[in-house]
Amino acid sequence: MSKIRTALVGTALAGALAAGLAAAPAQAATATADSAATQQAQAPKKHFFGPYYSKYGKGESFGKRSYFKGYWYKKDGRYWFFGDLVDRDRDNEYSYVWFRWHDKFGHHTKYYKTKGFRHFDKFGGFKKSKGFDDFKIRVCEGDSRFEHCGNWGDAF
Repeated sequence: MSKIRTALVGTALAGALAAGLAAAPAQAATATADSAATQQAQAPKKHFFGPYYSKYGKGESFGKRSYFKGYWYKKDGRYWFFGDLVDRDRDNEYSYVWFRWHDKFGHHTKYYKTKGFRHFDKFGGFKKSKGFDDFKIRVCEGDSRFEHCGNWGDAF
């Protein structure tokens, strides 16, 4: 009788263990999904803009124009801008990106240049409380920062 009892207890134990192992991945997947959903709910919403292009120069095709594209988001009351400036023609001339914004202190302009690729990570930190209400972008390409400029594009 003790052999039968031991076999039954062993079978029951093995069955309970198998059921527990089968349920564990499902519970882990639910916990992972809940964690990902929580992180996504806390992440700020990205607002994409662009691409903004330089003008044609020296008969080059559209595929050779420089461009800028990116996104912005608002976090902790500040507006942050991200993006990439890309020079596609590799003609040894610079590509320029101009940023122009407006706040209660007036209009401000800043430009950057590259001969290939430049990434902008967390540019700005502008606040509505300081009157921030406009952000525009323009791309140029050439020997100077004023050559072959595209139109100003409204990013915000």
